[in-house]
Amino acid sequence: MELRQKALSVRENAHAPYSNFRVGAALRTPDGHIFTGCNVENVAYPEGTCAEAGAIAAMVAAGEREIVEVYVIADSPDPVPPCGGCRQKLAEFAGADVPVTLATTQGTERRTTVGNLLPGAFGPGHMDRA
Repeated sequence: MELRQKALSVRENAHAPYSNFRVGAALRTPDGHIFTGCNVENVAYPEGTCAEAGAIAAMVAAGEREIVEVYVIADSPDPVPPCGGCRQKLAEFAGADVPVTLATTQGTERRTTVGNLLPGAFGPGHMDRA
């Protein structure tokens, strides 16, 4: 519930004058810290920033590197999943089994995992030169 409240609250700060589609994200680290982000649009599409990317940037800026839970909320008929780029960003800091809740402002929630959002994710093992 705490992640939902944080994501819902930060969503209000989104800068979305072009799409009017505000998104909020909250993530929890192993020590219980919560970091939030909202989408920030730019007139020069696609130069904006997604809510998930903002939350991850705040986490990294605070010196943390691991996500144990994610919550994303938007005002839409169905829960909105992260874009492809944000799925890869989440996979950088979260294991495949990390729970992700996708939600609407009306209360609909869909639970999944990072692995289900991005099966076959590109990872550090792909960079090995054995």
